[in-house]
Formats: sequence, C-alpha cells, structure tokens
Amino acid sequence: MRGIGITETGGPEVLDLYELPEVHPGPGEVRVRVGAVCVNPVDTIMRTTRKADPDTQHPQPFILGMDLAGSIDEIGPDTETNLRIGDAVIAMVLPAQNCGAYRESIVLPVDSVSLAPKNASLVEASTLSMNGLTARQSLDQLGLRAGQTIGVTGAAGCYGGYVVQLAKSEGLRVIADASANDEKLVSDLGADIVVQRGDDITQQIRKIVPEGVDGLADGAVQNHLSAGAVRDGGSFVSVRYWEGTGERGVEFHKTSVSDYFHRSDLLDQLSRQVEEGILTLRVAATFPPEAAADAHRRLEAGGTRGRLVIVF
Repeated sequence: MRGIGITETGGPEVLDLYELPEVHPGPGEVRVRVGAVCVNPVDTIMRTTRKADPDTQHPQPFILGMDLAGSIDEIGPDTETNLRIGDAVIAMVLPAQNCGAYRESIVLPVDSVSLAPKNASLVEASTLSMNGLTARQSLDQLGLRAGQTIGVTGAAGCYGGYVVQLAKSEGLRVIADASANDEKLVSDLGADIVVQRGDDITQQIRKIVPEGVDGLADGAVQNHLSAGAVRDGGSFVSVRYWEGTGERGVEFHKTSVSDYFHRSDLLDQLSRQVEEGILTLRVAATFPPEAAADAHRRLEAGGTRGRLVIVF
C-alpha cells in the first residue's frame, strides 16, 4: 500500500511515495479504499512543520492529507453502521491520529465517515469534507439568524465559497469580497453584494453597512484588517486561531475543525446539500500520486480556483 508523506520538513520536493503496512479495522471502524484526496493549504503548512519521529532508527513517514473520498472495503467486527461494502464515502482525516489521507487505504472511526454525494465523482467528493465542515463550524460559532448580515473574506476560495452558499441557504444576507477576476464567481455562488478584495475591506463593507455586519467569516485571514467590519456586539470567526482584540464587545471565535471529526451527521447533511444543489464542488486539476509535489507547488503559487486533487 502506497502513501505520500515526508521524513523531513521543507519544500514540495520533500514529498515522496512510501510503502506502508496493510491496515484492518477494529470494532467501531471501517476501512476505506481511497480513490482521491484533496490538497489543502493546511497540507502545505504541515509539510513545512511536521516530520517523522526523529528518535526512531527507521522513521515512519508522516503522511499528509485531511480530505478523502473512496469506497468501503472492510467493516470492523461489532461495528454498528448503515454503511456497506462498496459504498462510495467521504471523510475528514486528522493526520496526527490516522496517518493522513494521502494513502491508498485507511482505517477510520465509523462516525467520521459518510456516504458521498450521489451526483459527484470521487474526485469531486474529495473536496467536500474538511472545508465543508470548517464552513459549517464557522457558521455555528457565529450563531446568526435569518435576515442578519454576514461578511465573508476569501469568498472565492473553497472554505469561503462554502460559507457563502451555506449562509444563503440559511437566509442570511451575504457581503463577500473578491478580486476583479473573481467577482462573477463569488456572485454566482450567491453573494448578495460583492466588494473589492483588499486591505481596506472594513471600509468597503462599512460603506454598504455603516453600522457593520452582524458576523464575519475571515477566510482570507485578514484578522484586524477585517475585524473592524463587524458591528459592536457582533461576532467574528478566524480559521487561523487569531484571538482578536476583544474590543467593542465583539465575540471572537477560533474555528478548529478537529472538533467536528466525529460528526458524520454533519457530513451527511453536507452531502445532501451537494445533491440538492446548495453546495458546489469545484475541482481545478488532478494529479497522480507521483506528482504530489507538483500539486503542492501549484497550490502555493496562488490563484487556484477550485481544489487540486491527487487520484490513487
């Protein structure tokens, strides 16, 4: 069984293919034959910060990846599940716990695995879990009600796009940012108003909503530059653990998608929302496992719209 990982930190060139031991599920677990894995920005961060245990004489590689789609090929003993052998499924993976998604076969807790959308290929489905759950958690943390206004930065990205679409499905008014090249994309995702992306995002939003938005999802990681767009007593959510300033009674939240690792119920909901046309799966390009480094280089070059996917 092959996996893509690292034994040292560095640039895309440190990624390599490794032979991994065969795995089998225990009670409460299933094994997934992985068909496609999504390349996310967090993968490039882990590539530069995480590595195999240096204390072992023959270190096992650190396998990257948090998003996958595949099919069930083994169910552990005494596992209660409606999943069946051969079912197409999606899952989010926590690399530190499960050796990462960049591998041909993986064992996962059954409550972290859901049926893939029926109207999506495995390549498309592999882009849903981590970013979809992150968007879901961000909206849960903001706690907005139908009719209120949300700001979204980084709206052309995968996370931001899901926030826009989920917010619209819940009756929120959406003000989202975009570069000139992405205005149509973000508008088509459902944003009510699109403002120019930039360091003056607070001023851009305040021109439209002088009192500020009720909540803001900061997919562009602008932190203090975008926090000023939130009204007094509103809420702000960060995807990179920014703690905020605590000023003006604004509630600052830090999204940590690992908290939703065992929420297959929410994955089921996201899958249904793809089938219903609420969420759009976007794939920019696919790569074979041998070209994983090229996928990382392209992601780090910036400007990718849609996700890059490694196909096993």
